[in-house]
Amino acid sequence: MTVGSQVKTCYTSIKGIEAGLGILRAQTNEANARNAYHETEALISEIKQDLEKQVLKLAREEPQYNQ
Repeated sequence: MTVGSQVKTCYTSIKGIEAGLGILRAQTNEANARNAYHETEALISEIKQDLEKQVLKLAREEPQYNQ
C-alpha cells in the first residue's frame, strides 16, 4: 500500500468517525454528552481538514500517489 493510499484510507476513516459523532450527538438527550460529542467532532473536523490538505499535496508532489 502506497503512502498516498494510506493517507486516503485514514482520511476516509476520519470522515466516518466525524459522521458517527454527529449521529451520536443528535441522538443523545444529555447535555454533557452532546457537548462532548460536539467538541470531539470539531477536533476530528480539524484533523480531517489537515488530512485532506495532505492528500492534495501528495497528489501534486507525487503523481504516483494520485490513484
